[in-house]
Amino acid sequence: MDVYRGKGSAIRDPREDVLGDKNCTAIWEAFKLALDKDPCSVLPSDYDLFINLSRHSIPRDKSLFWENNHLLVTSYAENGRRFMPLCNVLYGMVGDFLSWCRQKNASGLDYQSCPTSEDCENNPVDSYWKSASIQYAKDSSGVIYVMLNGSEPTGAYPVKGFFADFEIPHLQKDKITRIEIWVMHEIGGSNV
Repeated sequence: MDVYRGKGSAIRDPREDVLGDKNCTAIWEAFKLALDKDPCSVLPSDYDLFINLSRHSIPRDKSLFWENNHLLVTSYAENGRRFMPLCNVLYGMVGDFLSWCRQKNASGLDYQSCPTSEDCENNPVDSYWKSASIQYAKDSSGVIYVMLNGSEPTGAYPVKGFFADFEIPHLQKDKITRIEIWVMHEIGGSNV
């Protein structure tokens, strides 16, 4: 809960007009509901209530999708002032840079020893990001921006990834005016 409170208070300033009035306690309780099961049995739909309670509008022409360049995207977006990537919407910010699952034999969260996609498909973190990615894509409108890492050894556009698997299929074509793709290279890195 302390990590959640910290992230919740960080969210409360520059975008209040976008966020509106959110009940952080209800959002936290909805988040915890998804974790009241075996850590390898958490489905994306288990986060539906959490996503619905924490949803807010994404300003038109401000959506920024990405693959393999999280730190560059967060820096470039300027905490939602320039763009609003998934990690800057309320439901994305809560889980940004974290891994979590239910503690064994306790009611708290474990941030250390949770299953990953190698352990099981329906783990808490991957299911969370699948659900958040789908909602983010559905809520995006206008010009859609995509930032890819041109220095990634496996290629700028991964065939398998959250963007390809959960975001592109859920973009609403009637709400999108165009898509701009930026391929960024690391300074001094390789150009793949």
